[in-house]
Amino acid sequence: LAFMMSVIALSLPEMVILRKVLKPALIATFVGVVGSGILLVGYLFNMVI
Repeated sequence: LAFMMSVIALSLPEMVILRKVLKPALIATFVGVVGSGILLVGYLFNMVI
């Protein structure tokens, strides 16, 4: 589940699109927050299953 979420949320084409709209520091924050959330969800589902 975490891998499928990360493929969509943190893909290179999405970063290219976001680069046109956001500053690099904000993109780095986005990647960090989304990546942390994906890791948290992955660990949570592994504990449940």
